[in-house]
Amino acid sequence: MSDSSQQPLCALEDIPADGSRGFQLGKFESIFAIRKNNQLYLYRNRCPHAGLELNWMPDRFLDRDGKYIICSAHGAMFTIENGECIAGPCAGAYLESVEFRLADGLIYLT
Repeated sequence: MSDSSQQPLCALEDIPADGSRGFQLGKFESIFAIRKNNQLYLYRNRCPHAGLELNWMPDRFLDRDGKYIICSAHGAMFTIENGECIAGPCAGAYLESVEFRLADGLIYLT
């Protein structure tokens, strides 16, 4: 069932398997999505420590091994599954998750 009343963010296949992709929602708001082990995670693109964007290059949010989200400013490491900071100046803080739904292979923000 498709939803014609709302524009999709993108197709699920537009996010690389075991990779990430960023999205600019407005002039001051961006989010990113990660696909890992056939699961999808969306977060606001802001470090809880300093409020800076996490990515060091467009669509680059993960460490080399693809195991953690990395903050480009201070090297904080976050779990992909729940956005918890496990190392760095904001240890114990969480990234802000973004609500979404999948319909017909498309991702919609809710």
